[in-house]
Amino acid sequence: MSEHETTGVVRRLITYPVKGCAGVELTRAKLAAAGLEHDRAFMVIDDDGGFRSQRREPLLATIRPSVDGSRLTLRAPGIAELRIEVDLTARRRPVRLFGRPYHGIDQGEEVAGWLSAVLGGPCRLVRVPPEHDRVTGGLTPGTSAYADSSAILAVSQASLAELNRRLDVPLPVERFRPNIVIDGWDEPHLEDRAGRLAIGTGELGHAKRAIRCAVTTVDQVTGGKTGPEPLRTLATYRRVADGGVAFGAKFAVVRPGELAVGDRVSVTSWVTPEPLRETSGAVSG
Repeated sequence: MSEHETTGVVRRLITYPVKGCAGVELTRAKLAAAGLEHDRAFMVIDDDGGFRSQRREPLLATIRPSVDGSRLTLRAPGIAELRIEVDLTARRRPVRLFGRPYHGIDQGEEVAGWLSAVLGGPCRLVRVPPEHDRVTGGLTPGTSAYADSSAILAVSQASLAELNRRLDVPLPVERFRPNIVIDGWDEPHLEDRAGRLAIGTGELGHAKRAIRCAVTTVDQVTGGKTGPEPLRTLATYRRVADGGVAFGAKFAVVRPGELAVGDRVSVTSWVTPEPLRETSGAVSG
């Protein structure tokens, strides 16, 4: 597919209200400066303010959040669901995200106890404060709530099909926790080169390739660790200069708007990413 013949469509929209927890499928979504509505607006932290991630807490994947107005509902196997009113006035407490200091609004003792019971260790839940002022980098700077970096992670069906062609057991796209799944592109990894994406009434700007971690080895239904795939296979054809492996791309929000499943995805400019390393090696699992 040439750069002048790109026709894509939004196949899925997914937001993740609580960082590290299950996603919520959407048919329509508001796109704000920090990403899809409610995306990573909440974060589970330990007693010291460090965020808890599926990298060390894979059972986060089994917690299914939903947001309805000012109410957050959490569900998980083997425990009664919990509903809380979101508190925007409680004290701010220091939190850390990849070593950088931010603040969060503590959501109280009840949800802290619920999360601690599910995850088997002391937890608290914080909500991103309205005054949160975070700058994300990459080719297109932007902002996000508690996402790892840029506001939007996009993955194409063509990229997933190319990976699954190389795997003994195909994987669902949920392993990669995308916000936007794009269909209709014949060429895999076109998201690496898409500089600007016009979708619905919004626009996204390419920030960087998405470098993948051990979260991709977690079964997003059971919360179980599954072994070295897909990292082992990605390492044979998707290594970047620093030795990491790339799959999907991260985008900043250039123009807020509204998106919907079925919207056309138009690439309006292109970028030239750093070349991938040629390797036949693998990563350990």
